[in-house]
Amino acid sequence: MTKHLIFLIEDDDSIRRLLQQKLEKSWGHTVRLFGDTESALAALEEFPALVVIDMTRPAINVAGMFKELRLRSINLPIIALLNEADPSAVSQALKLGVVDYIELPIDMARAENVFRQTFKNIELNGEIFRLREEIAGTLADKNIVAESREMQLVLRLMEKVKDREIPILLTGEPGSGREMVAKSIHTRGKRRSRPYITFTQSSVPADLLCGELFGFEKGAFPGATQGKAGVFEQAEGGTVYLDEIGDFDTDLQTRLLHLIEFKQVTALGAETPTKVDVRIIAGSSRNLKDLVRTKQFRSDLYYHLASFPIHVPPLRERAVDIILLAEQFLVEYGKEAGVKVKGFSREALEAIYHYPWPGNVRELDSAVRRAISLAQGDLIGLHHLPIVVHSFKDASMELETEGKLFHDNKIVPLDKIKEQAVRRAIEIARGNLAQTARELDISRSTLYKLIEKYKIPL
Repeated sequence: MTKHLIFLIEDDDSIRRLLQQKLEKSWGHTVRLFGDTESALAALEEFPALVVIDMTRPAINVAGMFKELRLRSINLPIIALLNEADPSAVSQALKLGVVDYIELPIDMARAENVFRQTFKNIELNGEIFRLREEIAGTLADKNIVAESREMQLVLRLMEKVKDREIPILLTGEPGSGREMVAKSIHTRGKRRSRPYITFTQSSVPADLLCGELFGFEKGAFPGATQGKAGVFEQAEGGTVYLDEIGDFDTDLQTRLLHLIEFKQVTALGAETPTKVDVRIIAGSSRNLKDLVRTKQFRSDLYYHLASFPIHVPPLRERAVDIILLAEQFLVEYGKEAGVKVKGFSREALEAIYHYPWPGNVRELDSAVRRAISLAQGDLIGLHHLPIVVHSFKDASMELETEGKLFHDNKIVPLDKIKEQAVRRAIEIARGNLAQTARELDISRSTLYKLIEKYKIPL
C-alpha cells in the first residue's frame, strides 16, 4: 500500500497517541497532529492525502473546516470520529461530506478496514485523474507537430519548464503558435487542474484594460455598479498567458511587475492588495530588448519575464512540419465539414511546401479550411488554395520509388510521401543516419522511429 500523509485533528491525547502509533508504526503512514481546524487549514500546502477529524470535540469547528475546503475548491477526503451511541451525528457527518466514519471508543479492526478502503479509493481516484489529465494533455497538444529539429527543441524546453514556478517568455512571429505552446505547458504541468486564461490586449478597450486584468471594486469608476475579479484572481492556482506583452503601457507593466515580485494584486478602488497564486506566461512578436533600449518597456520586468525564454520558430524555418500540419488540418476540418477529402494534388503539395507562409500556422490553417470548403471532389487541387500560394508551385519536386511517385492526378497518401522521402534520403546518404537526419531536418530519435515504423532495412 502507498504511504500517505494524514492530518489528525484531535485534542484528546489518548486518541492521538493510539491512532498515531497505529498509522505510523504499524501501517507506515506519516501523521501530522493538530488540536484545531485552523492550524490544519494553514498547513494544507503540505498536501495531505486524508484528514481524520474528531467530530465529538466541541472545540473543533468541523462545519467551518468543510466550508473553508469548499471555498478553496479542495476535494480532500475526510474520516470522522463519532460517538457510537449517536446516530444523528452519523447523519450530520455524511451530510457534511465525510467519506467514512469510525466509532469511539475505537475498534482497531474496524478502523483498519476503514483506512484500507479509503486509501484504496484515493489511489483509484488518483489513477483516474492521471489518465484524464494525460488524455487532456494529448488533446491539447494535437496541433503541435514537431518533426523538425527546431520544434523538437521547443518540446524539450517545454518539458523542462512545465513544473517550474518562474515566468516564461514565448517569442515568435504572429501565427507561429505561441498561444498553443503556452496552453501545452499548462496542460503538461502540475497546474493543469486549475484555470488557464489567455488575455489578448487588442480584444479589450484601452480604458478597461487595467480593470480586466487586476479587477475593480464597486464604484471604482463611472459604470462600475458592482465589483469584478480580474483575470489573475480568476486564474487562481493556474496560468495566465499574456499575449503581445510588448504592447502593455507603463502602468500595466508596473502593476504586472508588482504581481510577479509580491504575488499580489490591487483592484481598482481597493485599499488593500489581494494575494494571488498564478503562473505568468508572456508572448511577444516584438523584440523586447529593443523596446527596453528605447525605454518603451521596463528592463526589470523584461528580466523577470525572460528568466526562461522559448522561441517558437516561423513555419518557413521548419519546412518538414508544413506537409504534416497540412495533412492534420485536412483530416480535422474535413471531419468537421462532413467532406470526404482524401488528399492534395501534386501541384497543391508543391505549392504548400514552397510557399513561405508569412502568417505561419494560422495562415496554413486558414488556407486548408478554405480549400476544404471549395473542394468539389475528394482531391484538393492548386486552384482551391489562395491565389498567393499558386506561384510557389515547384515542378522540380519529385519523390520517386521505382518510377515517379506522382503522376497524372493520382492521390498519394502523405504518409507514403514521408516513407519514400526517408528511404531516398538513407539511400543518398549511403546509410549514414546522422547525415540522413540532418538532411531531412529531423532529430535522430525521430528518424529511428520512422525507420522502425516503415520497416526500412539498413
